[in-house]
Amino acid sequence: MVTSHKKEPFLLFVGDFASFLIALWVMLVFRYGSIPSRELFISHIFAFSFLFIISIIVFFIAGLYDNQILLTKKDLPTLILNAQILNSIIAVILFYFFPFLGLTPKTNLFLFLVVSSVVIVIWRQWGTRHISFRRSQNTILIGSGEEMEELGKEIRRSSRYGMTIVSSFDLGKGDIRTEKLVSDIREKNAALIVIDLEHEKIRPILSDLYSLIFSEIRFVNFSDLYADIFGRIPVSLVRHEWFLENVSSSPHIVYDFLKLLMDISLSLVLGILSLVLYPFVYLLIKIDDGGGLWSVQERVGRHNVPIQVVKFRTMSIANDKAEWNENNDNKVTRVGKFLRRTRIDELPQLWNVLKGDLSLIGPRPEFPAPVERYSKEIPYYNVRHLIKPGLSGWAQIYHEDHPHHGDPDSIRKTKDKLSYDLYYIKHRSFGLDIKIALRTLQILLSRKGI
Repeated sequence: MVTSHKKEPFLLFVGDFASFLIALWVMLVFRYGSIPSRELFISHIFAFSFLFIISIIVFFIAGLYDNQILLTKKDLPTLILNAQILNSIIAVILFYFFPFLGLTPKTNLFLFLVVSSVVIVIWRQWGTRHISFRRSQNTILIGSGEEMEELGKEIRRSSRYGMTIVSSFDLGKGDIRTEKLVSDIREKNAALIVIDLEHEKIRPILSDLYSLIFSEIRFVNFSDLYADIFGRIPVSLVRHEWFLENVSSSPHIVYDFLKLLMDISLSLVLGILSLVLYPFVYLLIKIDDGGGLWSVQERVGRHNVPIQVVKFRTMSIANDKAEWNENNDNKVTRVGKFLRRTRIDELPQLWNVLKGDLSLIGPRPEFPAPVERYSKEIPYYNVRHLIKPGLSGWAQIYHEDHPHHGDPDSIRKTKDKLSYDLYYIKHRSFGLDIKIALRTLQILLSRKGI
């Protein structure tokens, strides 16, 4: 990646942690009226470090490390205030119910929470102005299509990517004159070329562009940059060779082990804890319409193998085969609306995770009928079935326009959704799974749909 924006979350993390240390030092100065000794400062760091770590996690869940946080700062103080309120609750529990930390400082804790909030706001509002330390590079775009226009618009919209577009060449409008391209590159002092290397009309000019690498001009594949900025890989940009190079179903021993460990441990704990809700859900459903508790749905799992997914029933008819009649008389019940809004209807699927049919993180499994249709009409659709489906995934948290049964625009929306699934399949890692899990928690707490 040629831009610096991927480093920004790490720099934000470093800045936040440094802000907590500064706030701790300032708090001790206020508390004791003098410069704190080395021993006093270190003793407090040990106790407060637990709060530092938890605060960072809370900040992540609150969205304070999202890509757009540097662009829209008007809501930043409110976000930090809400996060600090939660941190305060956690801090009280941490210091007063876990005495092994050795400190129960009511005054110190209160002062630290106040001071740290002020320091964090100052750091995030003004200190982050220089977080994108890369000097803007003159950039030329070579490609065509809606995705190239979308990328150009996004780069022009924000300076955070470290690129200034000085010229662009549309491969879709005919052959490019090599002389014009090379002269533009030199005259406009271009340092970066974003180029669609998969385009059918690019080959005739590659030999001329090759000579430019000796002029310290850097080239970036358009599809890689697009995926990096937007977090998705549009199907229209990829060919068979892309899948051969980037997609594999072969085992990733360490990652597969960690993923299995997370699936088993979390689904077991959450599944047992959720059992307390089952009697209440049963009573609510019986009082509402007197129908059954379960909806057992057939979905398509890994390698296109059918799986049975269990959910709490939310519709007047369980509709386990995803069949709607012409009159569309199968409606979501009053209790069903509540179960869907709170995601309680998904809780029984934790047992599907323990069984091994699902993972906590992965592409959402679809009904067989839509899968059969999409497989015929959308190129490479079945690639998403190379890995185990999940309760939540990259597409669920970042793709906002989810397709629904009967939607006349479902093919386009499903293509867009597939582009996020392809991104996850290519970049899947334990760190990415943790990010998706925390982001899912953030969405659930904010009552947004996934």
